[in-house]
Amino acid sequence: MKTVSLGASRPSTVNFRMPTRDNLVPIRVDIEVDGQRYRDAFTWNPRDPDSEIISFAKRTAKDLKLPANFVPQMLQSIQGQLAEFRSYEGQEMQIKEKIVPLKIDLRVNNTVIRDQFLWDIGNLDSDPEEFARTLCDDLNITDPEVGPAIAVSIREQLYEIASQSVSVMREKQLSKKGRRAPEFSSNSKAVNNAVDLFKYFGSKGSVIRKRKEWYLYEPVVDVVANEEDGKEEPNNSSRPKKRAEEEKVASLQSL
Repeated sequence: MKTVSLGASRPSTVNFRMPTRDNLVPIRVDIEVDGQRYRDAFTWNPRDPDSEIISFAKRTAKDLKLPANFVPQMLQSIQGQLAEFRSYEGQEMQIKEKIVPLKIDLRVNNTVIRDQFLWDIGNLDSDPEEFARTLCDDLNITDPEVGPAIAVSIREQLYEIASQSVSVMREKQLSKKGRRAPEFSSNSKAVNNAVDLFKYFGSKGSVIRKRKEWYLYEPVVDVVANEEDGKEEPNNSSRPKKRAEEEKVASLQSL
């Protein structure tokens, strides 16, 4: 079991970014046209030009034999999500050493996986993709689409935490200027359940789960028949390339 050593680190203010090594945007597309439905989830580099999005949409429609009118809707969905992400760029967010609980509850093809684990959002070198690959290896999951779906789910939760941090910083800045700040409440369970490590454990300590809580963090993997209902993360398209080099395992792995 890995532990997290704690020091008296202070929160640092940085420009908005994903609290991971690679600043990738989680994208989710769900389009239905003339009775045909396309759903997918993947990550995208916000620095890629719009021409890459156009090429991706056209290639996806062609590969899946989708009608041409899927392309503009796909473009609108992806560009809208990227625009929202970019709207946070340049704004301040606070990076603090906090452990947050993340949860996975997915069905990908015939594989259902449920898990929860702790994640250090103060570690900007963490890697959801490598974490997902390691988890799949540990659980002997051979479907190549499961790992990317897990990574997207992790990034979606971390994105919510990061965007909420921007809102908190805006509130603080307005308060300092003597203006009444809008009320802020987070809908993120991960944010609300975050553990301030220094406050909770003191300057020295480690995160060790109690034995009676171990069952809560045990991953569950089921194989279901095609006709069974379940949460589904279809991954129907070829994905934007991520990296060629091998990466380090995320600082906190599923226990």
